[in-house]
Amino acid sequence: MTPALPTALHVELRKLTASRVIRTTSVMIVVGITVLSAALTWSATTGNEQVIAQLGPLADADGWDLLTGVAAQVTAAGGMLAFGVALSWLIGHEFSDATITGLFALPVSRRTIVSAKLLSHLLWAVLVAVGLTAAIALTGTVLGLGHPTTDVLDSLGRQFVLTVLSALIATPAAWAATLGRGLLPGIATTIGLLVVAQVAVIGGAGAWLPIAAPALWALQPHAVNAVQLALVAVVPAGFAALTLAAWARLQLDR
Repeated sequence: MTPALPTALHVELRKLTASRVIRTTSVMIVVGITVLSAALTWSATTGNEQVIAQLGPLADADGWDLLTGVAAQVTAAGGMLAFGVALSWLIGHEFSDATITGLFALPVSRRTIVSAKLLSHLLWAVLVAVGLTAAIALTGTVLGLGHPTTDVLDSLGRQFVLTVLSALIATPAAWAATLGRGLLPGIATTIGLLVVAQVAVIGGAGAWLPIAAPALWALQPHAVNAVQLALVAVVPAGFAALTLAAWARLQLDR
């Protein structure tokens, strides 16, 4: 860790906590996913055939298995998009707000600044994952699903990991926002990744695709082996390195 990184991280965390975009995204992830999961679980439990038809493999599940499965499905669909939008803002707003010029005058390298941005995004994602997992556990209790068993706790643990990994596999948005100098390229890249992940899962290759493996693992742990899950690290590591390199070579004239 460079001496300037803790200071840069402190600044970025303050900017992150003061951002309406981040606060809104946090509420959408924690409250939105929890409410939607609870509503779908309740509808399926009461025999709503339209909802049951949309649950796929979870159609025959009940109780905690249904709730945690639905939560994982919703997180898989919306988690990466939400984190991608947040990360696109974290990087892209420097260009859209024209504050990037001032960063060139700071005694801190641009590489250090963007490192702090990526770290602050990860720390925020961990907090969101804790909040979402706790909210789902509380929802199950409120719905009267009974005392969580060991299997339920395992499912909740996978929910936490899935949420964090959803933030990590959204890292390409940071690189796209840097190259495109704004929010929209990062958001477009995130949407593109979601489409690719959905196609891969439908085609049966989701376990070997790092951006699809976390969701598949959360829903079907035995469908993804340790090697396939470890490959997920390639995405955040690779695109974080590309983002750092892009910021190190960043110029104002182009």
